Amino acid sequence: MNAHTTPATVPTTVSAPRLALSLSRILATAARVLRQLRHDPRSIALMLLVPCLMLFLLRYVFDGSPQTFDAIGASLLGIFPLITMFLITSIATLRERTSGTLERLLAMPLGKADLIAGYALAFGLLAVVQSALATGLAVWFLGLDVVGSAWLLLLVALLDALLGTALGLFVSAFAASEFQAVQFMPAVIFPQLLLCGLFTARDNMQPVLEGISNVLPMSYAVDGMNEVLRHTDVTEDFLRDVLVVSACALLVLSLGAATLRRRTA
Repeated sequence: MNAHTTPATVPTTVSAPRLALSLSRILATAARVLRQLRHDPRSIALMLLVPCLMLFLLRYVFDGSPQTFDAIGASLLGIFPLITMFLITSIATLRERTSGTLERLLAMPLGKADLIAGYALAFGLLAVVQSALATGLAVWFLGLDVVGSAWLLLLVALLDALLGTALGLFVSAFAASEFQAVQFMPAVIFPQLLLCGLFTARDNMQPVLEGISNVLPMSYAVDGMNEVLRHTDVTEDFLRDVLVVSACALLVLSLGAATLRRRTA
């Protein structure tokens, strides 16, 4: 008998991770999310109407000083969509997981990247409507004085809303309840709000805080809005700001796909 008997090897099948995105799966996911949102009028109102309402109130808070509204209105035009999309996306995604819907979906031939891309597409379509409404209200009804093109203002507002969507998808993986998802706002949104240059120029901040603000995406969202506010042409700084916000949104969406879990702990 051979002392060095080789044990029999049992063939195993290792499923490779699905890397390629499927357009049909993405569109199906986006359509399902939009159908669900159609039956949630409160969420739709929060996404579409609240940014407009906040801009409307802001305009008449500074009714005696229109130049103040011009100074900060463009910045808030980018900040409000980011915040509302962050809230709605994080809560909606978490609700899918806690209800078991996400687990059932991932048991099907649906990759995490497909799911995240489908959510991003659905909320991105709503972000287009939201940004168009807010930009049109600010420029053509509230009289926001913009030197550059209103279309560029719309572009930055849309990218900011998509960034908020990406951040919401990402943080939903770390929340165990809708209340915890809302609690992420002070950690994720408020520091960016304080350091983005809305309240004071970033180069007037303490050097450490200025350095931190230079790596936060909301800083470039506000800078991009201000570039449109002050310049008639597309500047190099504007292109940089748009590219940074876009890259951050794509990076956070990728992280969201990597950290997506089927259910809460």
